Amino acid sequence: MSDSMTSKERWLAVLRRETPDRVPMDYWATPEATQKVMKYLGCASEEEMFARLHIDKPFTVEPVYIGPPIPPGYDLYGCGFKDVDYGTGVYPECVYHPLARYSTIEEIEAHYTWPSADWFDYSVLREQVKGKEHLPIRGGGSEPFLTYVNLRGMEQAYADLVENRALVEYCLDRLFDFAYEHTRRIYETIPGVVNITYVAEDFGSQENLLFSPRIIREIFIPRMKRMMELVHQAGAYVFFHSDGAIREIIPDMIAAGIDALNPLQWRAKGMDREGLKRDFGDKVILHGGVDNQYTLPFGTVDEVRQEVMDNLRILGAGGGYILAPCHNIQAVSPAENVVALYETGYAYGRC
Repeated sequence: MSDSMTSKERWLAVLRRETPDRVPMDYWATPEATQKVMKYLGCASEEEMFARLHIDKPFTVEPVYIGPPIPPGYDLYGCGFKDVDYGTGVYPECVYHPLARYSTIEEIEAHYTWPSADWFDYSVLREQVKGKEHLPIRGGGSEPFLTYVNLRGMEQAYADLVENRALVEYCLDRLFDFAYEHTRRIYETIPGVVNITYVAEDFGSQENLLFSPRIIREIFIPRMKRMMELVHQAGAYVFFHSDGAIREIIPDMIAAGIDALNPLQWRAKGMDREGLKRDFGDKVILHGGVDNQYTLPFGTVDEVRQEVMDNLRILGAGGGYILAPCHNIQAVSPAENVVALYETGYAYGRC
């Protein structure tokens, strides 16, 4: 078997509802999981591993931070993080929430400095994309409520949606404004180069939405729609990420302008693959779908192969599908299972 398209051509064919040479395959994993697979395959670099497994992972462009000095363990928002070891991997968890002490907009305006796009050097992007012409390019995007949770603390952030809505909307507007200008400058610096932009927000738990549909429709979607319009004006595609059971809100997200839906966590309530494909497969590109809760970490190689073939048959019917795990592959997943995912996708994903 041989490929007749580059990874970029393959992604764009799917996004344009054209027929690629095969189903594109994306890769999401923790650093520990990646190192595990690289060691198993004897690969010296991620690029070598991607080539070996025929993975079509997009290349992400990032401007260089040149703003005020950031203390170790903090981010540009002033949130403090601590590495927490979960046994098979390490995740940075937010432990300091700089806006937790405030309860009014006036207090925040008096004591907090919001990040600015002026804190970044975008000129480096031109050099970053050299030699990456064969890859889909990802750049810019937004996920403000995730940042708001870090700024306020999770419990307070969710309570704010009910008890202090004006504060939430003020902060989200500032966060969206920064993301918008940051993304706009990326497009301006390398016009026509970015293919995919994430406009993300986690709306779902395993069983239901994390927020009421009313809050999503009133607070989140109008602001996300502004970002989506910017993406489309730049000729790029909107990649929407949300974990969990979000079926109820998918029609709203499609109406707002998303082009691709990720990660298709099909073990979550109401997210069965057949229903998603039947009801939304002609309206949005489907991305993900290889289960990261049981199949990849705890299933057998044969179970992984069967799930990949099921996804190609169900989600890939008639096109419009990009094969990928339904979130970051964790280090608990056997390398053999990860390899089986991509080898099976490559063998059976021919269009």
